[in-house]
Amino acid sequence: MAGKPPQNDPVQDAPQVAGPKHAAAGLPAIGHTLRIAQQQMGVKRTALTLLRVNQKDGFDCPGCAWPEPEHRHTAEFCENGAKAVAEEATLRRVTPDFFAAHPVADLATRSGYWLGQQGRLTHPMYLAEGADRYEAVSWERAFDIVAEELTGLASPDEALFYTSGRTSNEAAFLYQLFAREFGTNNLPDCSNMCHESSGSALNETIGVGKGSVLLDDLYRSDLIIVAGQNPGTNHPRMLSALEKAKSNGAKIITVNPLPEAGMERFKNPQTPQGMFKGAALTDLFLQIRIGGDQALFRLLNKLILDTEGAVDEAFVGEHTHGYEEFAEAARAADWDETLTATGLTRAQIDEALSMVLASKRTIVCWAMGLTQHKHSVPTIREVVNFLLLRGNIGRPGAGVCPVRGHSNVQGDRTMGIFERPAPAFLDALEKEFGFAPPRGHGYDVVRAIRAMRDDKAKVFFAMGGNFVSASPDTEVTEAAMRRARLTVHVSTKLNRSHAVTGARALILPTLGRTERDLQGGGEQFVTVEDSMGMVHASRGRLEPASGHLLSEPAIVCRLARRVLGAESRTPWEEFEKDYATVRDRISRVVPGFDDFNTRVADPAGFALPHAPRDERRFPTATGKANFTAAPVEYPKLPAGRLLLQTLRSHDQYNTTIYGLDDRYRGIKNGRRVVLVNPEDARELGLADGSYTDLVSEWKDGVERRAAGFRVVHYPTARGCAAAYYPETNVLVPLDATADTSNTPASKSVVVRLEQSTTD
Repeated sequence: MAGKPPQNDPVQDAPQVAGPKHAAAGLPAIGHTLRIAQQQMGVKRTALTLLRVNQKDGFDCPGCAWPEPEHRHTAEFCENGAKAVAEEATLRRVTPDFFAAHPVADLATRSGYWLGQQGRLTHPMYLAEGADRYEAVSWERAFDIVAEELTGLASPDEALFYTSGRTSNEAAFLYQLFAREFGTNNLPDCSNMCHESSGSALNETIGVGKGSVLLDDLYRSDLIIVAGQNPGTNHPRMLSALEKAKSNGAKIITVNPLPEAGMERFKNPQTPQGMFKGAALTDLFLQIRIGGDQALFRLLNKLILDTEGAVDEAFVGEHTHGYEEFAEAARAADWDETLTATGLTRAQIDEALSMVLASKRTIVCWAMGLTQHKHSVPTIREVVNFLLLRGNIGRPGAGVCPVRGHSNVQGDRTMGIFERPAPAFLDALEKEFGFAPPRGHGYDVVRAIRAMRDDKAKVFFAMGGNFVSASPDTEVTEAAMRRARLTVHVSTKLNRSHAVTGARALILPTLGRTERDLQGGGEQFVTVEDSMGMVHASRGRLEPASGHLLSEPAIVCRLARRVLGAESRTPWEEFEKDYATVRDRISRVVPGFDDFNTRVADPAGFALPHAPRDERRFPTATGKANFTAAPVEYPKLPAGRLLLQTLRSHDQYNTTIYGLDDRYRGIKNGRRVVLVNPEDARELGLADGSYTDLVSEWKDGVERRAAGFRVVHYPTARGCAAAYYPETNVLVPLDATADTSNTPASKSVVVRLEQSTTD
């Protein structure tokens, strides 16, 4: 029997702290998975649901974007994937009676954990201007309200259409089509806040803004470098792939400011030996200072250049551009500066070099630890330089592997969710649908917040996600949202964004991945694209949480019909009835999706083309892979300050908080903790267990404070600290972003620690 949601927010003022773990998964993960699933779904529903996750005839996990292997286990899910499924398939319900009992002012005082634990939304809800609580509303009235605000705008560019990575390919394609037929490219998305830096760097250097490897490449690699990533929490099924690569002879270098249990040892719950003994994964741990990665790869490139025979001269000569300028910059790399920037020793870097030179097939994987700094784009360009030098792109077992964090964030971008669309995409859209899409660039996430703040955007529409909690500079973001005329959220569950509203607000409840989708044309399925460019179907099997839910495609189609009216030549009603007709249109607009409906019928799905991987062809401005030569950057710390990175706990997926523990880091029953190196803590006079306020420092002179954090002495890199988001997003200035990509610099925030004002 499923448990009831908490009535009151749990008290988090005294977290319990033990030492960090040194292995991930195993029996504790199984026990925790089953306990959480049973609390949300009950025993029978747990069994029926989890056995369909990531199966060829089942539904895609709504968690991370790690790909599925060809041969699936019966239980092809991880602990955090099971939590994501349990939260969606929960038996708990948020009905109109709940909203009658909880004014918006009350919801605004609740934690994200409490809000999420209440259950699935069941009805469209409307907050009228001046009202203090949401009330149930019909779908027809809800669409009328949105249409009233959108058609009343002075310009289509006063509307913002945000997308979460959960949105399916079909829904995303329809959503961008509606936005552009309405007249705007204001399509900010969650990728703006995570891997935008990866796409910016990769498009420039290799011509494709995605990873160049498939799962089989990991299994064939000699060396895998995992940089700025914590797979044990954020992509747990990746550990199985690393374990298999190790068994095939691969070496693994981990580059990270924190030691993470999953990269130390993986106790694979799929085998008895794995469950109890496990496998050591990391051969060399480089505990780098936050933001020192560009300096590390630049020095490695210098050392490769200085080693006779180490450069793949045939590949460089035939396939690359800009080598001489790059080589000049790399040869100028300085050992002392690199040791300062990285906090590493000369012996550690020499050992890494030996492993690099011994490898014929090298892959570099990364995540937010590389993408959320001011200098993230040049850092990732330097990673590409590193791989190009030895011909490690377009070779089996080698390549770039940015690991996406949300299940279809990459697919959404492929479908056209982008504020700066390529002219070729807009040309194809115009040819297929017979209207002239706007050509000017729209707003990304940071620019969208500025636009609301400055009264340049009046309507905010979110297809999924929790925009308020995901965005930087919380106070600025919330104030900007409250200036909007209308805020609309297509959601499955409650989150903080529903409590931070414009003058009017709507919550539109939608089907989840786990649920059956019946339309006029019969039972439907949707498709997703994983982090390695594999596209496959996802079919929900559960009965919907409420008879009042609409699918995301249906919401877009009905809204488009209401807003665009009879003048639109797009067959929105047909698209709503049969998603196969949407896929037919995708096949004629989006490259790589030819014969989409036939190919996706293959239970294993299909791989999208990737010119650098498939042909060693680089569709860049030069027609070749581009070496780059940016100056080396790394954060400089004033005396008495620390460099803070925001991160997830193990009981968390993006902004969704499943629980209040971080098992692998030894934290229990509390999230307001700051991890500080013991030596730094002693120098700053911070006792373990004391409480401190985190105050960020930036050039605008504005004080941004996160109060009441318990100090935890922890083996972080010297000069570095870590704390969980979204609680620390308040410290990230809106204008502190990565060059080129405009991604918030959430991994390198200069902070001072002051005695807590909450003591």
